[in-house]
Amino acid sequence: MDPSEIQKLADLAMIKIDESQITEVAARISDVLALVDELQAADTTGVKPMAHPLDTVQRLRADEVTEVNHRDEFQAIAPACEDGLYLVPKVID
Repeated sequence: MDPSEIQKLADLAMIKIDESQITEVAARISDVLALVDELQAADTTGVKPMAHPLDTVQRLRADEVTEVNHRDEFQAIAPACEDGLYLVPKVID
């Protein structure tokens, strides 16, 4: 990448890059893009995609109700309720 492309990208991203750093930023981004090209060149035929490198299973807790329903108590002190719903002022037209 050349410095003019870096300046365009910085403008689009609304990032301020000092003129003295544009050459260094261009070199760093070029290095990253070269690494991406190198990774894309690897043959991945027959390799299954994976979400995690280890075959671990997440332990889940039982889905049980652990608290008492306080809806009626909360709605009793609410300014406005109807059919179990809280009524609020309209904020979007």
